[in-house]
Amino acid sequence: MDAVREQLPEGRYGRSADERADRKLRIAGAVLGALFLALIGWFGWYYVVDSKISAEMIKFDVVSDSEVQVHLEVRKDEGVLGVCTLRSQSEDGAEVARKDVAVDDPAGRVDRVYSLRTTARATSAELLGCTAR
Repeated sequence: MDAVREQLPEGRYGRSADERADRKLRIAGAVLGALFLALIGWFGWYYVVDSKISAEMIKFDVVSDSEVQVHLEVRKDEGVLGVCTLRSQSEDGAEVARKDVAVDDPAGRVDRVYSLRTTARATSAELLGCTAR
């Protein structure tokens, strides 16, 4: 007795529905993957190139129980104005000062000391970040 074939003869009737669905899924996956990579690239480009201001804290000095001085070096495009956020903490980690300082000098490099009034004796100071206005 002959065995009954459950599949169509290979190559006779074109691609099966499963092969067409697999091909569509692969195309959709490739398109979505390309869009995802483009989006990641755009965010990276925007973050790196479009940043018009950056700063570095050179040092800080605890002047008294109620004051900390922070020395910042700000680099930016000429004519760009910005704001930098500074924070100071006490020995137990509590925030004792936070201040937004304006960077209004039109020069491309600004080197300046800012004073923060604290609510208790500070043991540290940090630059949280800068943004262009």
